[in-house]
Amino acid sequence: MSAKSDRRAARDAVAAFHEEQLGELVRQVQLAIERFQAGELNAFEVDELIFQYSRAAKELWKFCSLGNVEITARMIRDDHPGDWWERGARRRR
Repeated sequence: MSAKSDRRAARDAVAAFHEEQLGELVRQVQLAIERFQAGELNAFEVDELIFQYSRAAKELWKFCSLGNVEITARMIRDDHPGDWWERGARRRR
């Protein structure tokens, strides 16, 4: 393969990973809203989970958008970068 096609394949892999992981984060928000509707969570708890989603989505975006796309694709392929939902969790002091 050429360098251009390698970069295109890397971009496609990173884009697919980003969409898949973002979908998982959105599902966390969906579950929180369902739990709110069932009376299991209050509005403040849902707000905190939505804020966690925001932080996690930002970390995911930074991972997928900054740096060399070929290195990012290799990291995704060889060593899954981790749990984005947990990365968005508030740090307790």
